[in-house]
Amino acid sequence: MFTGLIEEMGEILSVEKGNKALKLKIRCKKVLENAKLGDSIATNGTCLTATELGNDYFTADCMYETVKRTNLKRLKKGDKVNLEKSITLSTPLGGHLVTGDVDCEGVLKSITQEGIAKIYEIEIEHRYMKYIVEKGRVTLDGASLTVMKLGNSTFGVSLIPHTQEMITLGRKKVGDYINVETDLVGKYIERFMNFKDEPEKKSEGMTMEFLLKNGF
Repeated sequence: MFTGLIEEMGEILSVEKGNKALKLKIRCKKVLENAKLGDSIATNGTCLTATELGNDYFTADCMYETVKRTNLKRLKKGDKVNLEKSITLSTPLGGHLVTGDVDCEGVLKSITQEGIAKIYEIEIEHRYMKYIVEKGRVTLDGASLTVMKLGNSTFGVSLIPHTQEMITLGRKKVGDYINVETDLVGKYIERFMNFKDEPEKKSEGMTMEFLLKNGF
């Protein structure tokens, strides 16, 4: 689990493309402190396992599900990525509970200046909008942010200048892709409400019970 509070922006050193897979090598510093082989490090909000640790880098493998769902497939050498090490029970929860399981990619549709802040409007598949709540939390490239407005298939977040400097969203331009993780609670509620303990039995053709119910 993560908090959505970005510790640092790392730099992509290399991207190796395999058979429906990627291997990333990322330069960083803070997330390596006390890190161990096999630790989880959220990279643009995607929970990855550190498979190699160096003095100023780590590597991670990305399986097909990760490649398919996230913007990691779009990374190239020199790109910046948001990084956060997984939390412990003693970690202050300054953001919200983030799993590192990205739901989908969003597209940055507009950037609007409003006073000292900038409003970033993101478009996602309409089916994921049911999990986005005004004044609720959403995770964008691993950063925990507050939803400040809603559209049909879009939502907006607002960043102050400090946040713009600390996370990759502040560097993005219209048309860029962003990893989106919606709030975990809504997905569990939906699952509880729609789950049936026993599957409905399918009709096995014409029966006496069917004939009687239908007046025969």
